[in-house]
Formats: sequence, structure tokens, C-alpha cells
Amino acid sequence: MRRVTGIGGIFMSAKDPKALAEWYKTHLGIDVQSWGGASFDWVDAEGNPTKGTTAWLIGPADGKHFAPSQSTFMVNYRVEDLTALLAALRQEGCEVLDKITDDKDYGKFGWVMDPEGHKVELWQPLPGQ
Repeated sequence: MRRVTGIGGIFMSAKDPKALAEWYKTHLGIDVQSWGGASFDWVDAEGNPTKGTTAWLIGPADGKHFAPSQSTFMVNYRVEDLTALLAALRQEGCEVLDKITDDKDYGKFGWVMDPEGHKVELWQPLPGQ
């Protein structure tokens, strides 16, 4: 079974999300949208669009999206078979969080904690994404 197939998103928290988003927009040219993030569409070696995007988001430091982690960031990894991967991780003794989200617009999400206490998001996109 293939496990991780790519990075689906990078999420970070900030004391002042709007100011930090403006810094990234001004100094690094990231097209930060009103929802606090940006989507990077994938392209091939010639610059032609391919299926897939990577999300990038700044959220509030007091948000609960990273809980139970105390980290200020979380990486979302694309996977092919979330159910099988979570089962394998459990068998390997990893701390898999019980919640699984099935979002009709985006796909399935599950989470595991790494040995340093970072919450890792695993995402099985909808077919064709």
C-alpha cells in the first residue's frame, strides 16, 4: 500500500493571523484570500495544470484545529486509502485519533500524532482530485 502521495496542505497558527497573512502576501507574493489562506495548483514540468492543489492557511493561535497538539503548525498529507493507512498505523502502535471526517466536498480526513506530539492530518481526496 502506498502511504503518503503528496502534501495536501500546510497550516499554521498566529497571534495576529491577518497581519501575518499580509506579511506573506507583501513579502513573498502569496495570494492570501479572505478566508486566510491560498491554494497552490499543481503543474507538470512544462507548467501545464495537473489534478491537485496544496492548501496553505494561517489560523488563530487560540483555534482548536491542531488539538490535542500544542504545535503551531500542522501538515496535511494526501493518501490513497485512509482507512487502510489508519489501520496499519494502529497496528504499528501509533497514536491514531479516533475522529474521521468524511467531507462531501473534499474527501476523508483522519489524524495521527507523531512521536514529538505534532498532529498530522491525513487526507484521502475525492476521486479525480
